[in-house]
Amino acid sequence: MPRIHFQQQLAELKDKLLAMAALTQQAVDSAVEAYLRRDKGLCKFVKQTERAIDTAQRDLDEMAYELLAKEQPMAVDLRFVLAVIKINGDLERIGDQARSIARSTKEILLGGPAELPVDFASMGEFAGLMIRTALQAFLEGDAQLAESVRDMDDEIDRMNHRAQDDLLKMIEDKPHYTTQAMNGILVAKSLERTADHASNIATDVIFWVRGSDVRHELTLAED
Repeated sequence: MPRIHFQQQLAELKDKLLAMAALTQQAVDSAVEAYLRRDKGLCKFVKQTERAIDTAQRDLDEMAYELLAKEQPMAVDLRFVLAVIKINGDLERIGDQARSIARSTKEILLGGPAELPVDFASMGEFAGLMIRTALQAFLEGDAQLAESVRDMDDEIDRMNHRAQDDLLKMIEDKPHYTTQAMNGILVAKSLERTADHASNIATDVIFWVRGSDVRHELTLAED
């Protein structure tokens, strides 16, 4: 019976993380939509959602640490709880990035409109795809799917570098649009960081499933 109860607690922990993940995805999607539409109402929604994410993070961490203290799990169960704690932190940071995009949207509303040479919609869709795929890998315990998320990270990095280069050139050519271009640089960076956190989630899934730490493999390969 104690073992069955512990497995039920692990399932509850997983459900809580997935519920938080749904909030996080909603925050990112709404933040990108707010920026594209210059929608002040959506910015307020993102702010409220980010607060709910912070509350969910605290509750989930408390449950996870209580499980570690009381049940002292071993092997794959221990890796699962540790992965949940780390994924929980990355989801909260994704919420922070969504809030950052919403702030940038509110700031740009104060200035004049400007057509920026960046496809923010595509960047947002790609970052969102990485989040969804990483969470699907977690839901299914699929390390191979998680690896595909890590492979996707290079593309969002390229998109961000192009955005930075194009926006800096715009500042040189059209200095009167400096404020709008700098705002766009911040948004592109937030989307790139969002994707980094999705990649971190994928890394934690691999750790949980395979028991292998692959956090620095890409860095070593690049060196």
